[in-house]
Amino acid sequence: MSSDAAKMKLGAFLMAGGHHIAAWRHPLAYARAGVDIRHFIALAQSAERAQFDMIFVEDAAAIRERDPRLAAQAARSTSFEPLSLLAALAVNTSRIGLVATASTTYNEPYGLARAFASLDQLSGGRVGWNLVTSASELEAENFVSSGLRPHAARYAWAEEFADVAVALWDGVDAGAYVVDAANGVYADPARLHPVHHRGAHFIVQGLLDSQCSPQGRPLMVQAGASDVGKNLAARTADVVFSAAQTLTESQAFYADVKRRLAAFGREPNDLKIMPGLSPIVAPTMSEARAKYAALQELIPDQVGVALLASYLSIKDLSRHPLDGPLPDMPPTDGIQSRQQLIIDMGRREGLSIRQLARHFAGARGHWQLIGTPASIADEMEARFRGAGADGFNIMPALFPGGLDDFITLVVPELRRRGLFRDVYEASTLRGNLGVKVPRTSPAV
Repeated sequence: MSSDAAKMKLGAFLMAGGHHIAAWRHPLAYARAGVDIRHFIALAQSAERAQFDMIFVEDAAAIRERDPRLAAQAARSTSFEPLSLLAALAVNTSRIGLVATASTTYNEPYGLARAFASLDQLSGGRVGWNLVTSASELEAENFVSSGLRPHAARYAWAEEFADVAVALWDGVDAGAYVVDAANGVYADPARLHPVHHRGAHFIVQGLLDSQCSPQGRPLMVQAGASDVGKNLAARTADVVFSAAQTLTESQAFYADVKRRLAAFGREPNDLKIMPGLSPIVAPTMSEARAKYAALQELIPDQVGVALLASYLSIKDLSRHPLDGPLPDMPPTDGIQSRQQLIIDMGRREGLSIRQLARHFAGARGHWQLIGTPASIADEMEARFRGAGADGFNIMPALFPGGLDDFITLVVPELRRRGLFRDVYEASTLRGNLGVKVPRTSPAV
């Protein structure tokens, strides 16, 4: 827990019908959620009424299942492009932060920086960019013929991409556009700082056609847990989303990332660490377990195993005995930290492939809690007060009911303990998170 922050931060991670792979089949889920803007607006407004810091939308620029027979059994084949979705949510909310994923691998710095700057203006300073390096072969096949770039190469590309985007955002000072019609002065040239960047991957010259962000610059979010990912986060990020199964793991990750900040002239409170948390909550433990069991019964084995294989970055796991242990995994250029998390979980708990797939189907390797409002608040408080998290990115198993349950059952318990706000403190995302406006960096 940050020394100057008594309240935990909460994000609502939106995902169509829910984070459980079989959520769309549940009678209380909305199966067509992925293509209904009214559904997403309602979720965002619910989270805003509950005073959440942000909503978060992930992205992968590809269909998630290579085999169309598997795609036909999972509701992950339809979704809105995240920046388009944020634009709609921006005009239907007023205080909650809006964070979307966009890849450095298949975009250009100027175009992406411009899009986020525009969304930040539309929302009054409430937008954040979750920077990712695409790790899927399916995405690579949609954009390049040479296949997935190696892990180290993707991060070298991302480092330069982030530097250029930040320089573009910082290229216009606050108050640069004076709009003095009487004297014929629209902008103060002394407050405009064109970017002159010629690097290993990008050549960018010029200014964004945008005013300075109402929050200084759009928020930067990172989720990489590899060594290079943590360094990138320590240098550039305001928020880190993470996946940790145990308190010890979360404390180790928290300490590691916070320790790295000093090398970049930053302080521990300059960055908030918000692990993913998928809660299944009910008034009694037996009711919560029954909710979980009902979802688990809806998972086709082949869908669960295919999902597990995609995060392990191997093409076929089904040829191995499903009731046997996870085989040795080859090195990957995919999501290395998630692959290791799955391997460690399987070994630690002695799970077969089938058991691991069924467990993984609930929250894709993120922390999953099944319990009462008090028991879930106990666990959250332990990680928050125990230097394992500054807050949590909430990942309901199904929408809208899972988010409603958390808001109506757990949030009041957190407030009773003095752990979560009653009202927003500020009008911008940075202001509510309590992360300061970054120092202006020189044009690169």
